[in-house]
Amino acid sequence: MTWTGSELAHPTTRIATVIPSLQPSERRVAELILAEAESVVELTAQELADRAGVARSTVVRTGQSLGYRGYPQLRVALTRELAQAAGRDHDYGSSALGRIRADIDALADSLPQISAMLSADAVDRAVTLIVDSARLLAVANGLSAPLATDLSLRLTAIGRPTEYVGDAIGQQIAARQLGERDACIIISGSGANESSLKAARAVRASGATLVVVTSFASSPLVSLADVSLVIAPARATFRGELEHTSRIPHVVLLESLVEVAASRLGDAVVATRARVLDILSDNLSD
Repeated sequence: MTWTGSELAHPTTRIATVIPSLQPSERRVAELILAEAESVVELTAQELADRAGVARSTVVRTGQSLGYRGYPQLRVALTRELAQAAGRDHDYGSSALGRIRADIDALADSLPQISAMLSADAVDRAVTLIVDSARLLAVANGLSAPLATDLSLRLTAIGRPTEYVGDAIGQQIAARQLGERDACIIISGSGANESSLKAARAVRASGATLVVVTSFASSPLVSLADVSLVIAPARATFRGELEHTSRIPHVVLLESLVEVAASRLGDAVVATRARVLDILSDNLSD
């Protein structure tokens, strides 16, 4: 595969966003790096190959798949990442509150990296499509569905009317009725939700522009997209994303996109938000 991610991304972030697309032998190396980063950084390429049960060439190829010239460069980058993370661990105990505080700390540590895979061109194009498209449709399914609902409400509240359809078949019907001047945003953490993929194929068939928000750079959904916004997952593995799904990174991105779009919409946003505040005021009780 050809690396297209940001040079700012940490090794573990790079692994997290491409691991589903790695060859099985490369995946064994990548998973070992994630599981035992502090010990792996002390290993030579041959020692890591022996530990993973693969050929030395596989270790070199894994480093290249992650965007490095080879294993030495990956090893240096991993050392740098571990050094930056040193001293950030806190022991809050085993109570429920302690676990919550530990999770919040882990999330806070991961937040600076969630945007590392984004490209400036892709973000600018996505914002332009949000602002300028004739019709805008937001689609998501499963645990991502609330994000599409929230996005459509937020965009509509700044004067950028955005359609949302919750039913999976209804999404495909709505997508097929889009035109060349329209756009659709599909949100899927895994990038492999079958209902979202069907909606994406319907968008492609309609001639509209497809923007995808996902956590995995080589997912089936990305292969269909005109614009892909890859947000590093809060968990560092594909399995972790599926078993312990966190949508917080996606929420951060989507809320920021709304604010950027608002700034592009200009003075009209002020009047729209004033009307929204009037409506909210009328619906609040004492």
